[in-house]
Amino acid sequence: MFEQPSLKGKVSEEEWALRVDLAAAYRLVALYGWDDLVFTHISVRIPGSEHHFLINPYGMMFEEITASSLVKIDLAGNKVADSEFPVNPAGFTIHSAVHAAREDVQCVMHTHSINGVAVSAQKDGVLPLSQQSLFVLASLGYHDYEGVALNDEEKPRLVADLGTNNFLMLRNHGLLTVGKTIADAFLFMYLFEASCMIQVRALAGGKELVQVDGRIVAGIQQQAEQVTKGLGGSLAWPGLLRKLDRKNPGYDE
Repeated sequence: MFEQPSLKGKVSEEEWALRVDLAAAYRLVALYGWDDLVFTHISVRIPGSEHHFLINPYGMMFEEITASSLVKIDLAGNKVADSEFPVNPAGFTIHSAVHAAREDVQCVMHTHSINGVAVSAQKDGVLPLSQQSLFVLASLGYHDYEGVALNDEEKPRLVADLGTNNFLMLRNHGLLTVGKTIADAFLFMYLFEASCMIQVRALAGGKELVQVDGRIVAGIQQQAEQVTKGLGGSLAWPGLLRKLDRKNPGYDE
C-alpha cells in the first residue's frame, strides 16, 4: 500500500489547490472507466514555477491517487522535489511537447479508453453524429501513430497536429485534451469520450446513419460558449467533486 505524508501546508496554497483538483481528475477518470491500469497521464503546470509540473506516481491506480502523492517534475520528466514514488519520464513525452509549445495550456489529459482507441482506428475519425461530437469537431486535430511515444523527434509533428485545438485524436492510440484549467481538460475529455462511445454504438447498429448538417458543425463554437456560459469546465466541476466525495473520498489528502 502506497503511503505519503500529507503535503498540506508544506507547499503553497496555489499548488495544494492544483494537487487536490488533479488528484480528483485522476479518480474521476477511473470512476468513468477511462483509465488503463496505471498507464497514461494527466499533467498540470504549476503557475509561477520554472516549468514545473505535477503528474501521477507511476504504479498507483488512478483511483488511489491523492493530492500528496502527486509527483513534481520538470519538463524533462525528472523529479524536482523529494518523493518516494517513481515517475515514468518516457510517459511524459507527449505532455512535455504540449506544455512546451502551449503556454496557454495548464492541463494535458491523455487516455487509452476503449471507445477512444476504437474511433482513433477508424479512417474517418470523429463523425458528426451527436451534439457532443460537434463540440469536439469545432476544435479537433489528428496525429498519426508513430509507435510508442518515446522519441523526441515526434514532438514537433505532434505539436503541429494539435495546433491551437483543444482536442487531439492520436491515431491507433487514444485521446488527448488540453485546457486552461483541470476542469476544462476534464470536460473536454468527457465530450470526446461521449462522442466516441456514441459513434461506436451507432455504427454497431448496422443501420444508415444521419449526420449533422455541415453548416451546423461550422457554427458550433459560438453555441458551445453559450451552453457553458463562458465558464467551460468550471460549471460542472463542483458537482463532479461532490460526486467524487460520495463515491471515492480521500483524494484531497
